Amino acid sequence: PPATGPISQKDDKDKRHFAVDIALKENAPIMSVADGIVIFSEWTAETGHVIIVKHDFGLLSVYKHNSSLEKSQGDLVKAGEVIAKAGNTGELSTGWHLHFELWINGFSADPTHFVDFSKAL
Repeated sequence: PPATGPISQKDDKDKRHFAVDIALKENAPIMSVADGIVIFSEWTAETGHVIIVKHDFGLLSVYKHNSSLEKSQGDLVKAGEVIAKAGNTGELSTGWHLHFELWINGFSADPTHFVDFSKAL
């Protein structure tokens, strides 16, 4: 998992929330869910510090609202490697958490179908 904690908001396609939100403590480590390459590592006004990792088999993982980013665009990362610190950044943030998205071949996937957020690596 990218982090271990309770899910504070579930994936809800009807509300255009293509992610799960995981409640976390300030600056908790955020880890890559699989080996890959960082394709985006920047600040956005709405979602704060964002990092996106491209993995094999058409998979993208997206991590939003971080307090800081530990990797830059072009960096290779391994599964379980720390890529960011949990935050409360961006206009759309509602507290310390990780907004985590999975995309497979351009389609949003409910992360709970693939990741057990109650267990650390």
